[in-house]
Amino acid sequence: MKKDLHEANRQSWNAATVAHNSHKGDQAAFFRAGGSTLFPEESALLGDVDGLSVLHLQCNAGQDSLSIARRGARVTGVDISDEAIDFATRLSAESGVAARFERADVYDYFEAAAARGERHDLVFCSYGTLCWLSDIGAWARGVAQLLKPGGRFVIVEFHPFALVFDPQWKFHYDYFNDAPVPEEGVGDYVAESGDGLVADDRPVPGVQGFRNPHPSFEFTWGVGQVTTALAQAGLAIERFEEYPYTNGWKPFEGMRELGGRRMAPPEGMPRIPLMYALAARRA
Repeated sequence: MKKDLHEANRQSWNAATVAHNSHKGDQAAFFRAGGSTLFPEESALLGDVDGLSVLHLQCNAGQDSLSIARRGARVTGVDISDEAIDFATRLSAESGVAARFERADVYDYFEAAAARGERHDLVFCSYGTLCWLSDIGAWARGVAQLLKPGGRFVIVEFHPFALVFDPQWKFHYDYFNDAPVPEEGVGDYVAESGDGLVADDRPVPGVQGFRNPHPSFEFTWGVGQVTTALAQAGLAIERFEEYPYTNGWKPFEGMRELGGRRMAPPEGMPRIPLMYALAARRA
């Protein structure tokens, strides 16, 4: 694992999280009014979570964690960003939706949680999480060891094939890259996506012209590597789906809205996988 790069990413996410949440308005009021940030894909995969213990890895600022908690789950959210966890904790208190949040590098959390015998009915992560992991095998083993027997793992993620393109749809990144990819820093993708990532459809201007002062580093994991790592960790893959659209995110020029905050390539472009979902179970 590359802990020095994880630390760089923590600083980059701390800066970006402030910008991201500045566009989302009064999120506590949104949750108090019964709002949810979950898209249909993850809602269907999660299923009935009432009374279940759910671990939300790389939970960001907690909006999806609280959306799951509203459905009756006991939720623990974990994220490397101090800013994200501070925001999530405040949002839980101000919205009245109970959840527990802990700031930790996910690999450190796996070690500490295993030592105290922590187990969950369901482990969940979604949207832009895997590219921050420097060791996919250790991640998969960590997920498996924190599941109860019969427990489930659910992920909805942007498809690695889509991530070979630059914003102009030109091939740019190597799908089979095995080295960290340096970036200028986590950007303000919330602003760039308009109302796509603002659940109540009322984005506010917030921070303008954000430029992250902290560089970041991403890691490339193909679908084969992810599924193999989970299988080798002892999880049985029960469902795998691919989608020709993204939820909320507009990473490429000319993307068109299909409704329901789904974004597709420009008209006339062949459909390609832009997102996938996976559900697995521990024996």
